Amino acid sequence: MHDALIVVVLLLVAAAATGAVLQRDPARQAVVLSALGLTLAVLFTVLQAPDVGLAQLAVGSAVTPLMILLTVRKVRRKGRRE
Repeated sequence: MHDALIVVVLLLVAAAATGAVLQRDPARQAVVLSALGLTLAVLFTVLQAPDVGLAQLAVGSAVTPLMILLTVRKVRRKGRRE
C-alpha cells in the first residue's frame, strides 16, 4: 500500500512538472509551479521527511511563485509605460 502511494505521488509530481514546463504565460507558470511545490511537499512527507516537506511547502509553494508573480507584474507594468 505504501509503495502504491509513493507511485501515485510521483506521477502527480511528474504531471505538475510537465504542466509547468508546457505553460507559455509566466503568471500561469508560477501558479503551476506552486502546485508542483505542493505535490513535492506531499512526496517528502510520504517519504518520511516532514521537515523537508515543510520547507518545500513554505518555499516552493508560496515564496517562489509569489516572487515570480510580483516580478512578472512589475515587468508588464514597465512595458506599458514605454
